[in-house]
Amino acid sequence: MLFLRLWYGTLMGYKVKYLCELDFGRWDAFVRKHPSGTFCHLAHWKSVLEKAFGLKAPYIYCVDSQNNICGIMPLGQRSSWLFGKALISSMFCVYGGPLVLNNKALDCLIKKAQQIRADNAIPALELRTQRAFDLGEGWFTDYQKSATFVGELAETDDKILCQIPRKQRAVVRKSLKNSLECFLGHQHLDVFYDLYAESVRNLGTPVFSKALFQELVKAFGNDVEILIVKTPKGKAVASLMSFYDENTVYPYYAGGIPAARQWGAHDFMYYDLMCRARKKGIKFFDFGRSKVGTGPFKFKKNWGFTPTFMEYQYFSADRSERRDISPANSSYTGLIDLWKKLPLPVASFLGTFISKHLG
Repeated sequence: MLFLRLWYGTLMGYKVKYLCELDFGRWDAFVRKHPSGTFCHLAHWKSVLEKAFGLKAPYIYCVDSQNNICGIMPLGQRSSWLFGKALISSMFCVYGGPLVLNNKALDCLIKKAQQIRADNAIPALELRTQRAFDLGEGWFTDYQKSATFVGELAETDDKILCQIPRKQRAVVRKSLKNSLECFLGHQHLDVFYDLYAESVRNLGTPVFSKALFQELVKAFGNDVEILIVKTPKGKAVASLMSFYDENTVYPYYAGGIPAARQWGAHDFMYYDLMCRARKKGIKFFDFGRSKVGTGPFKFKKNWGFTPTFMEYQYFSADRSERRDISPANSSYTGLIDLWKKLPLPVASFLGTFISKHLG
């Protein structure tokens, strides 16, 4: 069977290779040129997965007879007794399905991913595709279950404010009267993390280790922004880690203490980010993914963003249903209620062992 795979790839003049650090630049150049390429597809996520969590990340790419890249697929391996095994493109990312120039490249990458899945006794392969591919028998597509919210930013602060629907605009205006201040810089990572960890614990979800955020800063440098919102008396109440590419800003990890709500800190924070991003020449604001029917889904719609429904694809070797590891799964209700009651240091310590499988 392996011989047939190799013969098939060679016959077409295509070969599939594993990504190494020397080829990060080539990989990223391909991502940036591809019309569906995103920050989530960039090569340094491989380093983040491996260094922050010790996970296997067999990133693969396809080249033609001239050694030109014609397709990429970032992969991460989940192996958890609680959440099961899966090969995911791409872990911890909203996007991350294969990017290809043609169907031959896609076919080669899918065959290689299936080989990796089978060789490691992994039952499931998941592709976080924006639009589903025609992959044939054994594949399932999730429609209308989650969506991302992307909008174009207006040219000035006032026009950005006017883009926001009336009710939410009133909330933002109110927050602007609270004399809140934003502080930027990687030096605020510890403050960001403390606010983020408390926020996640309060939701009943295991928090990611600080190592994830440290590695993101190391890997992506100035394309990662840390923002802290403080009250007039200097109390930090909300935090945000955002990612930037050439055209888009992605507010990705947000946190805050309960007092953030009374100050309107999150509304202030997102509006501030929109305005600063536009001044940098950024055209699009990507509010990220939320599941249909949840509070975050409604919150983002209130800002005037139209949901774009994702079409994630899933293959199961045993034809079982996709494992739902979201907090909305009623199977985890008891665990979530218990987690909310844990002291923050305990929740943060235990969470680092669980959260690396939540990607």
